[in-house]
Amino acid sequence: MPKREQHKLYWKAVLRLTAGLLVIWFIVSFGMGILFREFFDQFSVGGAPLGFWMAQNGAIYVFVILIIVYCYRMNALERKFGIKG
Repeated sequence: MPKREQHKLYWKAVLRLTAGLLVIWFIVSFGMGILFREFFDQFSVGGAPLGFWMAQNGAIYVFVILIIVYCYRMNALERKFGIKG
């Protein structure tokens, strides 16, 4: 495969990964904590309503997990496309 085509495929994969993780982050932080808070407040975590808990704590935990997933997936993409790190 030509190097230019490989470069395009790599960046397409990077953008797809980044967009997917940003969508998850938006849904968790803004969606669960603000937009759909009333629905999620029906449930509780440690005595606090789930919507409130996600806005205060859960979104931060999910963000850290997304960073770990991003690092793992980027390392895999770099190996797949032969990019030295």
